[in-house]
Amino acid sequence: MDAINPSVELTEAERIDRLRLIRSDNVGPRTFRSLVDHFGSPRAALERLPDLARRGGAQRSGRICSADEAKAELAASRKFGISWLAPGEDGYPARLATLDDAPPLLAVRGDTKTLMRPMIAIVGSRNASGAGLKFAGQLARELGEAGFVIISGLARGVDQAAHRTSVESGTTAVLAGGHDCIYPPEHGDLLAAILDHAGAAISEMPLGHEPRARDFPRRNRLISGASLGVVVVEAAHRSGSLITARMAAEQGREVFAVPGSPLDPRAAGTNDLIKQGATLVTEAADIVNAVQPIMERPLMHPMSEPDSEPFESDPQSHDRDQITGLLGPAPVTIDDLVRMSGASPAIVRTVLLELELAGRLERHGGGLVSLL
Repeated sequence: MDAINPSVELTEAERIDRLRLIRSDNVGPRTFRSLVDHFGSPRAALERLPDLARRGGAQRSGRICSADEAKAELAASRKFGISWLAPGEDGYPARLATLDDAPPLLAVRGDTKTLMRPMIAIVGSRNASGAGLKFAGQLARELGEAGFVIISGLARGVDQAAHRTSVESGTTAVLAGGHDCIYPPEHGDLLAAILDHAGAAISEMPLGHEPRARDFPRRNRLISGASLGVVVVEAAHRSGSLITARMAAEQGREVFAVPGSPLDPRAAGTNDLIKQGATLVTEAADIVNAVQPIMERPLMHPMSEPDSEPFESDPQSHDRDQITGLLGPAPVTIDDLVRMSGASPAIVRTVLLELELAGRLERHGGGLVSLL
């Protein structure tokens, strides 16, 4: 069974503390995990945020979400039928929970049992060909019959074809905005059908959050992270679906690609994926055979693996100046910073955390960081 046995159940106070921390300025999922691993709890981390931001060079402390704000968000979410779940709780997708940047709280609507079943992501062009739409639907139907939940991004084209075909067997929509800000708006009926047929929808955004361009890559990491593998049906060069495929590879997920005509620009990206080593797919069995061995491997409980590398309680000013001086607008790896600065990994990690909480650091994929 592709699941982690749930052994975590937050108290209401713990849920509020988690929401307060992730809603505070300059705290993303990775920073959230680093803070909790270092200080022991979200509440302890909240108390240290102003001091860490000051040490990172902030002129004034960023906004810290209040308990009243967090309680109001939880209350409004419950009226909308949303549950906010933490990694390890029943209903939080098992594979998503294992990621370093897993959402500390995930907004869930629908049947949580669907989210605990093995998932395959199907993504592709918004401007898909008729053949691409037909094949996406065929894959979704056959994978559903084989017991898999189809997960996708509720977008036009391939996403909607995969969702519509798998409504009866089980499908999950991943939203870039809040649950009340469906994009595209015309897919509100599709989302309603998904929820009416024991499907589910997930988001990490608050109610009222309209999706922006930068929110879609964040959504894509949830699509790939919750799945055993990602199938790309059609994708032109520079397609967002290729971002999902790249994230899947970085997360250790299987990447599948459907070949297409070299004369069709909508197949250029998928054909390149195959050249780069993605598994070529012409039928659902290609996917099932590839993921079955993966499903037999146990998953580690996400809450039992704290960050193994410690932080320095208070780096010396010369270490902080040296590490900051090595940073610039061009991304560098954290390993390179350790090597070039001569400082310990703990000191480098602490200085980067301080800079991030001061709003001066940007994190990129592949462990790269740059100065804002």
